[in-house]
Amino acid sequence: MPDLSSQRNKKHLMKLTPEQHQYLDKLREDIRFSAHLRAHHYQFRSTWGLFSPKGIDEGSQLLLDHLEIRRDERAVDLGCGYGPLGLVIAREAPEGYCALVDKDFVAVEYSRINAELNGIPNTETFLSNGFSHVDQRPLSLVVSNLPAKTGKELYYLYFYDALSRLEPGGRFYVVVINGLRKFIARAFTEVFGNHKKLKQGKTYTVAVARIEKDTP
Repeated sequence: MPDLSSQRNKKHLMKLTPEQHQYLDKLREDIRFSAHLRAHHYQFRSTWGLFSPKGIDEGSQLLLDHLEIRRDERAVDLGCGYGPLGLVIAREAPEGYCALVDKDFVAVEYSRINAELNGIPNTETFLSNGFSHVDQRPLSLVVSNLPAKTGKELYYLYFYDALSRLEPGGRFYVVVINGLRKFIARAFTEVFGNHKKLKQGKTYTVAVARIEKDTP
């Protein structure tokens, strides 16, 4: 038997005007923009709901300005969004790779799209809450534009999970809002045994921790 109450309710749903339909269709279209990052030009697609969907955010740009990338990096971009950090790393590490991971399936999908759009094959893109789906592979580099409104417990999960994967000489770069810079200094020193502030801007701070190389 058909659900008559449901059919009655549908009669009372608001009908959108053609102009409203047109407006919504426009919002559903991919956002497209280009950016010059370090030595290369990139095309990006994104969508509403992702972080900084209309252009590269100030924090990511600051991190890229102070990031050392080796040709053979084995890297993870933690919380990749639509992929600017990880794609730059992969392009500048042709003998290595970068895994772009995020807990948001929309972010992962757009990272995959942008890797293909820019012709960067040495990437992986997959869902992961932090390192939860990243295997115990040896890494040389981890980067993250850390979200500002996340509990410190999650940061510690990120840091210790990175510690267990980074090889001697590996580095963990982060960019954070300035209000978190002192916490990062304490936590990096506690977890990795060292901390270096690379740049403090008006809004963001870039810092790095290193895994000390074994001495003979």
